[in-house]
Amino acid sequence: MAVIIDGKKVRNEIIAQMKTEVSELNSKGVYPCLCVIIVGNDPASRVYVNNKKKACEEIGIISREYALPEETETEELLSLIDELNADDAVSGILCQMPVPGQINSRAVLERIDPSKDVDCFHPFNVGKLVRGDNVMRPCTPAGVETLLDCYGVEIEGKSCVIIGRSEIVGKPMSLLMTNRNATVTLCHSKTENLKDVTSRADILVASVGKPRFVTGDMVKEGAVVIDVGINRDENGKLCGDCIFDECEKKASMITPVPGGVGPMTISMLMRNTITAEKVRRNVAD
Repeated sequence: MAVIIDGKKVRNEIIAQMKTEVSELNSKGVYPCLCVIIVGNDPASRVYVNNKKKACEEIGIISREYALPEETETEELLSLIDELNADDAVSGILCQMPVPGQINSRAVLERIDPSKDVDCFHPFNVGKLVRGDNVMRPCTPAGVETLLDCYGVEIEGKSCVIIGRSEIVGKPMSLLMTNRNATVTLCHSKTENLKDVTSRADILVASVGKPRFVTGDMVKEGAVVIDVGINRDENGKLCGDCIFDECEKKASMITPVPGGVGPMTISMLMRNTITAEKVRRNVAD
């Protein structure tokens, strides 16, 4: 029976550490501050933004929200970002995606000051990740990496297969694992003989965004299975990219959905916000 990787437990431990760290920073006159921009009334985006605000409050990070109307144009949003870039009290800036169709999302992401880009989507920060000299890490991949470390999973020299090549999870995940000296295979919709590839993985990361896509026969005996997917099945029930019951029988460790990778993402955003402020204020660890 596989060990269930408890993302909630790890998240709570990290949050407790950050609360102490922020308190110590405050005593030195250093106040991490996260600004979140939301455009329009997308219900899912509102939930995500509220969860980020709650995490800030729990840790002691100053939180600012900028809620813009659905009809906001690109230039108006860019102007706000310029103001926040220039605001010395701001540690991190995040624009909740997706934005309405009339907004150039790439221009928005590229306008955020790289030193305040706590999502790590700016090309400058992507380049630093490629070079392996990044200070901050993309939130969901960082959450995966942290779970692996907390559960003592050996990464160096291991075969890591990632299903899905999105710019948010798959691609940066492949870079993080490469930087940790894993042998990485990044699979996608054009990959041939996918099952043959995944069944050789010591670490299998499913981030394809398709419910119950990964079956038990795609998993190597004893592999560590990380399910990044958050989907709804045909009955509307929350599920991951993996068929949990099948994959659990083959894996040595596995993340559940919910309760695995999900709780880690926002905690990594908080970590990046603290790190960004410490770097800007030249505060040593």
